[in-house]
Amino acid sequence: MHQAPLVGMQLVAICDTWEERLRKVGAELSVATYTDYDKFLAHDMDAVVTANYFHEHAPFAIKALRAGKHVMSETSACKTLAEGAALCREVERSGLIYMFAENYPYTAANIEMRRLVQAGEVGQALYAEGEYNHPMSLDDTLRISPGMRHWRNNLPSTYYCTHALAPLMAATDLRPVSVNALSIAVPEGLRPLSPRRGDLGSVILCRMDNGAVFRLFQTGVPGHSIWYRIHGTRGLVEHTRGPGYWGPGQLRVVHEPWDLQPGEVAERTYLPDFPDWAHEARQAGHGGGDYFTTHYFAEAIRTGRPPYLDVYRGVAMSVVGILAWKSALQEGAPFAVPDMRDERQRLACENDQWSPFPDDAGPGQPFPSIRGDVKPSAAAVRHARKVWKEIGYKE
Repeated sequence: MHQAPLVGMQLVAICDTWEERLRKVGAELSVATYTDYDKFLAHDMDAVVTANYFHEHAPFAIKALRAGKHVMSETSACKTLAEGAALCREVERSGLIYMFAENYPYTAANIEMRRLVQAGEVGQALYAEGEYNHPMSLDDTLRISPGMRHWRNNLPSTYYCTHALAPLMAATDLRPVSVNALSIAVPEGLRPLSPRRGDLGSVILCRMDNGAVFRLFQTGVPGHSIWYRIHGTRGLVEHTRGPGYWGPGQLRVVHEPWDLQPGEVAERTYLPDFPDWAHEARQAGHGGGDYFTTHYFAEAIRTGRPPYLDVYRGVAMSVVGILAWKSALQEGAPFAVPDMRDERQRLACENDQWSPFPDDAGPGQPFPSIRGDVKPSAAAVRHARKVWKEIGYKE
């Protein structure tokens, strides 16, 4: 039986470049504040959570590891293959804990999906689908992406694939070995008043290390869809479709009538719940996932054992998004996913700095849309700056 968890972590310091907001939050939480990351790392603490911009996590994580801090890093783990190789090496060198803070495997339904798959309920995975399609209103989108160079305004449609992929990998223990992808661009003449230069969404096909195929659908095509399905050699387990952000949270399990084993039924649908020891997850964000990432990070630090979402799985999921964009720019060409556990494969990646983000722009670098260098209209820029001013952001 799993004992009741003791997270026992205390927030002691925060670091940010938005000084006005930083001071306010620091006072509310009664913690030290820093605008200089190096000075922040000198604070007396055991671990760091990198919750900075999507494409900046690896350098900050590496710096924290070198300062002797354990690291929990939000998605994505790396923006380039070179960063992925460097991050894996630094975790190995340091001997410290690195956890990839991907919270979607830890909803009640996805925890139960893993339990069923690991128990052999549907056999060996053959095909799976993961969807994280999360459209938002224009102004809500602008409020969480202040600035023309903000990562959300320059993100290719394949990069934020971990919410779609992570629950499937966690349920099956499979790893991606190759990817193909297609991107869905905004139709001509229909671009909204948005500074975003990327596409609406994408579909990625992952070949997994047992030969299975996973289909991923992500980004912001109209119509919320957070949903997962796994077909195996003995049946199917899937989320039921429902209204709202998470839907009803039910699971449907299906077996063919001719393949029923004693005690099984052809089909059942039920609502799973968190285990009793994790009752606090019911009040946590992202369907309970935010509770589990913190819990397992603390547990890994105390035991010295790497968490399930270790650096290798985190980098693998992130690299899928990078290579899928290379594929989308070539209308679905396949790309092999390197195994970053293997130093020989890391050597082949250590100089790969291919990146779509503004700070890396230059010859040989990609744009974040299959339509090329998309330029936001003057009206879109004016509207964006109006909204950003309202939230106190100064470009």
